[in-house]
Amino acid sequence: MNFTRWSARLPGTQRRAAARTDDVVTEDRLSEGAVPAARAEQLTVPFPAVDELPVREVLDRVPALVALVHGPDHRLAYVNDAYVVAFGLRPTGEPARRALPELDEIGLLPLLDQVLRSGKPRTVKSRKAPDGRSYTFTCTPVTEGHGGGGSGGSGVLVFATDVTDHAEAAERLRASERRQRETAVTLQRSLLPQELEEPDDLRIAATYLPGGTEAAVGGDWYDVITLGGGRTALVIGDVMGRGVRAAAVMGQLRTAVRAYARLDLPPHEILQLLDGLAMEIDANQIATCAYAIHDPNEGKLVYASAGHLPILVRDESGVVLRADEPTGPPLGTGGWMHASGSIPLGPGSTAVLYTDGLVERRDQDLDEGIAALERALAGATGTPQVICDRLVRSAGVTAEHDDDVAVMVLQHPAHTGPDGDLFRNAALELLGGVEAAPRARAFASGVLTSWRFPVELHDLGVLAVSELVANSLQHGTPPMRLRLRRTDRRLIVEVTDGDDHLPRRRRAEPGDESGRGIAIVATIASNWGSRRTPGGGKAVWCEFVLPKG
Repeated sequence: MNFTRWSARLPGTQRRAAARTDDVVTEDRLSEGAVPAARAEQLTVPFPAVDELPVREVLDRVPALVALVHGPDHRLAYVNDAYVVAFGLRPTGEPARRALPELDEIGLLPLLDQVLRSGKPRTVKSRKAPDGRSYTFTCTPVTEGHGGGGSGGSGVLVFATDVTDHAEAAERLRASERRQRETAVTLQRSLLPQELEEPDDLRIAATYLPGGTEAAVGGDWYDVITLGGGRTALVIGDVMGRGVRAAAVMGQLRTAVRAYARLDLPPHEILQLLDGLAMEIDANQIATCAYAIHDPNEGKLVYASAGHLPILVRDESGVVLRADEPTGPPLGTGGWMHASGSIPLGPGSTAVLYTDGLVERRDQDLDEGIAALERALAGATGTPQVICDRLVRSAGVTAEHDDDVAVMVLQHPAHTGPDGDLFRNAALELLGGVEAAPRARAFASGVLTSWRFPVELHDLGVLAVSELVANSLQHGTPPMRLRLRRTDRRLIVEVTDGDDHLPRRRRAEPGDESGRGIAIVATIASNWGSRRTPGGGKAVWCEFVLPKG
């Protein structure tokens, strides 16, 4: 092949030609005496011009891989020495599919067709060749020109730069990022509850989905905490930021919530404590959180929100309610007094707690995402896990989703038929003075007998009623009330009064005439506790686990 008939415009040629012209002008000026003759002689040493260099000699010495093909079959016209070293000798005149099988193997032949048709250069970055090294291929169209102004055929100049070191460095970086993400995901999942607690009156399911492989895991979390006395705390939160740090902060907040929940405080007081803790953990790290308490006797969900998205509740008729207010700022901001609100959650209702990854999208307003979730919840039926999965699918969450997603669905089933016999309530207003105690014992005995409890459990229940009522009559103030509740798992005894001083268990001396009631209850019951009630007063409760079968 005669290279003098080809014009290959290499990058920088025009700039170097212009520079050569400037040098010639400078030489003329120097010869006129503008500078000393010795200096002029140094600058006029003859050297070959770029246009005078043989093209083949230039290409043979280029360290990059160069190949030249021509015609629609891409017949091989030339390969340089670097190409021969990398892939061996190649027969000229043969189509590229046979002469350059390495290009066919990495899928470069269709690119040659595109370059030939369009007349525009194309570049493919970091393709791994059969020799095990990675190259960036640039394919540039060239035209063969004949004398007299005629035009000849067209070809493609293939220029391959070895980028193996860069590709390996990039792969090492990606592998390091994958390991970091796997560490964060493992930490995140280990800090989430491995199994949700199962309250007597609620059916609960939760789902956590980390962001796609290109996104670092965040700090989404949830938890279910049984408070005793039939009450349940539900919490969901989202730590801002990503990576191991966000997951670690999430773990600290979740542990703190479980500890604070044992104090049985109202939701807004729990968030107040968490707000101070979040500032101590990291003043620059903020988090959103929603904390709710369900009491089956009240038929509602009492909640407080620190910058979190609203809880959604679908009642038994299919109407979806949004718990918008009150909402305070995120945890870690400080200086804000949170408040509690409530939303109905009676038998047959379903509630959804979620993080922003489920409803927030870059191309739509957040309210639109929440509205879409409301519509999906209105038409979702089945078990909590089924509803959870349907809500995730309806939101378009996939494995490549760019944000973490946490969803928790809870149902308060309506107990009917034979199942309804396992869930009973009975209450008695404690009126009068000391005569209220024997009335309470008689009432409890009749109720427990009608519920067909074994004799031993019947007697323990009556004894617990006697001690709790006596304690309330001695240390409490009206109004006083006794409430008995049975579920399919336990018997719950609760006494409320108007005094807000919580009882505590203490050791009574042999000569003491009082102080043994709570100690007796704590000994005979499976669990006991006390809490302050809204509006003043307290509730003291104990529970007995029912024998299986």
